[in-house]
Amino acid sequence: MKLPSSSTGLPRPIPLDIPADWTPEQALAVVELLDDLRERIWVHYDVKLFELLREQRRPGLDDPSF
Repeated sequence: MKLPSSSTGLPRPIPLDIPADWTPEQALAVVELLDDLRERIWVHYDVKLFELLREQRRPGLDDPSF
């Protein structure tokens, strides 16, 4: 599925409005949901995510500080 693109050629972002009137309990429920989602993604993609992060953080050969 291809996302619609903007005039810059980049995919248009999906706006995400966060209600300003959540109760602390509602806000905590969302944070816990995000934590659970993060954990499940790490469990599934563990090695692949680690390798990708390591690759992205490794200085390039053309990096003068390397």
